[in-house]
Amino acid sequence: MTKMAPELPIEVDADTGIWTTDALPMLYVPRHFFINNHVAVEEALGAEKYAEILYDAGYKSAWHWCEKEAECHGLEGVDVFEHYMKRLSQRGWGLFITEDIDLDAGTCRVRLEHSAFVYQMGKVGRKIEYMFTGWFAGAMDQILAARGSDLRTVAEQTQSGAEEGCDVGVFVTRPIADISNNAQG
Repeated sequence: MTKMAPELPIEVDADTGIWTTDALPMLYVPRHFFINNHVAVEEALGAEKYAEILYDAGYKSAWHWCEKEAECHGLEGVDVFEHYMKRLSQRGWGLFITEDIDLDAGTCRVRLEHSAFVYQMGKVGRKIEYMFTGWFAGAMDQILAARGSDLRTVAEQTQSGAEEGCDVGVFVTRPIADISNNAQG
């Protein structure tokens, strides 16, 4: 393993201990602490209900993050999405790779390698990175809205590195109308 210093701009307020990156407050916690808490809530609520809650919360958070980062760095369009994937990757969630993105169509496909969830939980035979799913739709929708588009999206995890026969996670984002059309036929 090759090690490197973090590429994130991290500042710590000497008076409060608050960490910030690009002027956004951050938390720095051990992976096992976060995932153990995640698993405890999943066990209490059930994976399906917890996934619904996290989708909505993640969507809102991604929208906010992309809006603030676009303003902070003067980014637009695909550059905002790529910056988001880079920052997520730099924070230890895993390596997020945009395989395809088409803002005009409202679609993207993201591959997740080195998932923190898979490293902590192992091959459990199911999709376990559902916490990330709303992030992709929230990011896409914020970028689309900033471009003046009314198109809105929905995201789904189609595979996980925690499933047998899979080494990576895959997330697909499509326009909301496409999801309902796919469900009908």
